[in-house]
Amino acid sequence: MSDQPAEKLRLDKWLWFARFFKTRTLAASVVAGGAVRINGTPASKRSTTISAGDVLTFSKDDHIRVIRVEECGTRRGPAPEAQALYTDMAPPVRKPKDFVPVNPAFEGKGRPTKRDRRQLDLSKARHLE
Repeated sequence: MSDQPAEKLRLDKWLWFARFFKTRTLAASVVAGGAVRINGTPASKRSTTISAGDVLTFSKDDHIRVIRVEECGTRRGPAPEAQALYTDMAPPVRKPKDFVPVNPAFEGKGRPTKRDRRQLDLSKARHLE
C-alpha cells in the first residue's frame, strides 16, 4: 500500500479534461441527466468523484463508449495529453459498407424539379426497406 491517498476528480471535470465534451457545462448536463455509469452504477450528480481504474459507460455520437480511467489529469490539455487519461474499451464502430448514399444525377440541369424530388424520396424509401 502506498502512503498517498488515491487521486480523485469530479466526473464532469474529468470528461471535459479528456475531451469527450466541448464544454464543462455540457459534460455536467450529461452527468446530471443520468447518462453516465461509473463501474455499472448510474451517476446522477456532477460532483461524483472518480479515480484511476474506474470504468465509465456513456453514450456519445450515436454509440456507447466504455472508458477506463488511467489518470485524473490536472488540466484540459492538447488531444495527445487527453488521450493518455483513458483507455477505450469499446469495440471499434464500423459503418456498413453496403450503404451507398443515393445522389440524384441531374446532368447539369441545375435545381431538381418537384418530380425529381418525388422520385428521389421514393428511391430512398425503397432503399430503407
